[in-house]
Amino acid sequence: MNGFLYLTGVVTLELDSAKCKGCLMCMEVCPHAVFDVEHKKAVILHKDLCMECGACAKNCKEGAITVKSGVGCAAGIINGLIRGTEPTCDCNSGGNCC
Repeated sequence: MNGFLYLTGVVTLELDSAKCKGCLMCMEVCPHAVFDVEHKKAVILHKDLCMECGACAKNCKEGAITVKSGVGCAAGIINGLIRGTEPTCDCNSGGNCC
């Protein structure tokens, strides 16, 4: 765990363990180590560490993971990188705030 907690209890990340086949791609691509393995299947260790980047869902061939990517803090960080500005969720301009 790297300590990047955002807003608690609002993350859209979901894991359907019945669909998980244990490829563990989610563990490989997650930048915040949200996932672990138990009994040869992925489990969510700490949901509130998720920044909703969507890498896990995009790399899950079984469709076991869903997340509304492009929302929240991940979008703010990406938008800041693209614009060359500080990360922001446009809270001051009336946009969706993280």
